[in-house]
Amino acid sequence: MSICRRAFLQGAAAAVVAAIDTRVRSAEPPPDHTGPVIDTHQHVWDLKRFRLPWLDRAGERLRRSYGVEEYAKAIGGLKVTRAVYVEVAVVPEQRAAEADYVIELCRSKAAPTAVAVIGGGVGTDDFGPYIRGFKDSPYVKGVRHGYPRGGFENAPFIRDVRLLGDFGMSFDLLMGSDLLAEAAGLVRACPATRFVLDHCGNPDVNWWPKEPSAARKAWEEGIARLAANPNVICKISGVAESGEDGKVTADTVAPAVNYCLDRFGEDRVIFASNWPVCLKTVSFKAWVEMLREVVKPRGEAFGRRLFHDNAAKFFGI
Repeated sequence: MSICRRAFLQGAAAAVVAAIDTRVRSAEPPPDHTGPVIDTHQHVWDLKRFRLPWLDRAGERLRRSYGVEEYAKAIGGLKVTRAVYVEVAVVPEQRAAEADYVIELCRSKAAPTAVAVIGGGVGTDDFGPYIRGFKDSPYVKGVRHGYPRGGFENAPFIRDVRLLGDFGMSFDLLMGSDLLAEAAGLVRACPATRFVLDHCGNPDVNWWPKEPSAARKAWEEGIARLAANPNVICKISGVAESGEDGKVTADTVAPAVNYCLDRFGEDRVIFASNWPVCLKTVSFKAWVEMLREVVKPRGEAFGRRLFHDNAAKFFGI
């Protein structure tokens, strides 16, 4: 065999091996995101200190105190480097005390809690003086208040949400899925305010895989309308809680999660645990693992943005 022919055959064989290797590697699933995590929806509460009326209607599992010690156990081994405390709907007269409590928690560095989204009576005469007391705090990044039906045309409500934008604070949108499309009107009325949609807009995992119901269609339309506004980001959380305790899987939550990820895109989605409320159906670790499975096909870079980078940028942590 001539040297030229031997070289040609060796080169051809190498090309075949390389092609096979490429096909094998391309068939491998993309790696999981196992890097640092920022939890953008952490709750802790001390029932000896604060009154949470909604717990009267919650399950027995939630009707007790949850502190930073329990949170530390819940995040064990998950590389949670920072957490964003979110108000826990204390009685109105305790909102200032709750804010002071979490600011001290952030300042103490006794937990991953780095910043907070506090409660406040948005749309009331007292809100302006109240929130001005926190506008220079490096720990208070935003406010959460339940969205009231008709809020998009409620002048005092719009005034206060705009005030948050003036102070560089965000506003968390918390509402039933039927009000999402309406809330898009509030977002458009406050273009200088940054909004965070809590819990993927509260979909029900039982909507899938059935034929689309009116409720599911309303949720999908609302998500699409909110996502059309660049000043809205979405917390990927709260989905598992609508499932059956102990039976929620990645397949269960995937339809709702993927719908939100597709609409908001890779730069406007952030991971959130909703701990300890998530314990209604899943543990903190189980939620992280099933969400990692859902986003795995989107690649490692997407996972980094979802679990860490987007939150670090949005909250400045």
